[in-house]
Amino acid sequence: MDRLTRIAPGLIKLLSYRFAEDFRHDLLAGVSVAAVALPVAIAYAQLAGFNPVVGLYSSILPLVAYAIFGTSRQMIVNPDAAVCAMVAAAVAPLAGGNPEIYWSLSVAVTFLAGMFCIAASFFRLGALAEFLSKPILVGLLNGVAVSICLGQVGKLLGFSIESKRIIPQLFEIFAKVPQTQVPTLIVGAASLAILFGLARWVPRLPTAPIILIAAGAAVALFGLDRYGVAILGSIPGGAPPLRLPRFPEDDIPSLLGSAAGLALVLFSSGMLTARSFASKGGYEIDADRELAAFGAANLASALSQGFAVTGADSRTAVAAAAGGRTQVTGLVAAVTITAVLLFLTGPLRYVPIAALGALLVFASISLFDTRTLREIWSIDRTEVGLAVITTLGVVALGAINGILIAVGLALVRFVKLTARPRDEVLGTVDGLPGLHSIDRHPDARTFPGLVLYRFDGPLTFFNSDYFKTRALAVAEAAGPELQWFVIDAIPVSQIDINGLYALRDLRERLEARGASLILAGRKAEFLARFREAGLYRPEHETWIFPTLRQALKGYRQAAQRVAPLNQDDL
Repeated sequence: MDRLTRIAPGLIKLLSYRFAEDFRHDLLAGVSVAAVALPVAIAYAQLAGFNPVVGLYSSILPLVAYAIFGTSRQMIVNPDAAVCAMVAAAVAPLAGGNPEIYWSLSVAVTFLAGMFCIAASFFRLGALAEFLSKPILVGLLNGVAVSICLGQVGKLLGFSIESKRIIPQLFEIFAKVPQTQVPTLIVGAASLAILFGLARWVPRLPTAPIILIAAGAAVALFGLDRYGVAILGSIPGGAPPLRLPRFPEDDIPSLLGSAAGLALVLFSSGMLTARSFASKGGYEIDADRELAAFGAANLASALSQGFAVTGADSRTAVAAAAGGRTQVTGLVAAVTITAVLLFLTGPLRYVPIAALGALLVFASISLFDTRTLREIWSIDRTEVGLAVITTLGVVALGAINGILIAVGLALVRFVKLTARPRDEVLGTVDGLPGLHSIDRHPDARTFPGLVLYRFDGPLTFFNSDYFKTRALAVAEAAGPELQWFVIDAIPVSQIDINGLYALRDLRERLEARGASLILAGRKAEFLARFREAGLYRPEHETWIFPTLRQALKGYRQAAQRVAPLNQDDL
């Protein structure tokens, strides 16, 4: 049972499901989710360049897989605008305009992304959810939102756009404006107006199904397709076909890189949704198990000839607002979508393409996150710069290349923060207990002949020289009366052989000017590392103190020529 709990935590919850207490709530929520998921899945299939039925294929088995393997009670795993755009960007150059190859490659990259997620879960790499920092992920999604919005202009105006990059797209749009198909423009503009009006005045209504039902009814009643309004047309019914993806072996190297980037983004984005709703619901989720659950959901989508899926925040919000209590909500939604696919695909043929374009524009505007950017701006303007660079990279170079830019920025950001951590000199502040940075507290007092130095990071090969340079600069600024140079070792979370040699060199330089190097904190750890490296000396026992407070007391006892310190300072 313990092994089953680790592998399929959702299944354990399903086996102990409280039918009488929870099913009526999950039933209503599941039907509500399906009502929103159906038109959205069709729109996202259009965005990715598929037959609309592929969007429905992607919305059934992934819900079942997540219900079995996931740890969130509320998560709805479905197609997502950003992920669809990334799939399209990954496989379009390889398909050569062949729709069958395009579809098979999309299924293949989804399958590989799922395998990457499952493999990562075995290595307990759930921490990858934090790899793309919040500013970078916001910038990535904002860039995708701009790309999606621009890509729908042709559908709203009634002409096709062939260009794939933003500048050529803009030129092509301006050149083709005289070709605007007026009835299509009216349908698209009316759809957008209704979407924004409902969102503003009746925010609780499910806008996606309302707009597609209204637009489809208008086409059927007034014969708008006879006036040039493009419609979905016939959608094949029946259950999704179950088979392994087939694709040319020569494309595997290209697909692997795209699948790895896709796996990283869909997991990072999905985890943001999962953690947000788990925090509101007062429960915890397991990041490593979520990796496996997202992998299983994408494998299920690929086996049913669908495309990549992730945590869908809009549909998860619908489930929560409708009172869904457990993952049975997702199972009910899957059954409802299956019923539509089997028996009710006929009415979908009247849905106008312009209404789907309006729905995608509306979704992309909702995806564009200015509120978080303003919050980040108030905290750290440098981080906003990272977000903007990522957005521009996605818009100018495409989603996949934008991911590479985002990952590169994440690595640069990590190396910068680790290799150049903050350092500070400590002193006392009247009325505040403890020791504080003299940079942040101008009225802080230091101690004659003594420097308390803090280095807020590990001491390893990529920052040991920086540490030594900074420490020597602080010692030089202290002047010739310096007796003890005390390093607060608590923030030094890790030290390697380069760090140990840097400490030895620093000690020798300080001794040459008549000062002693003292460490405060992590005494047992440092002594063990000195012994392992063969650098241990008996005097290390006396110049490593367990705490800063004890180092201060030791200095007071040893420095007889220094005026006694105020007892409050200790």
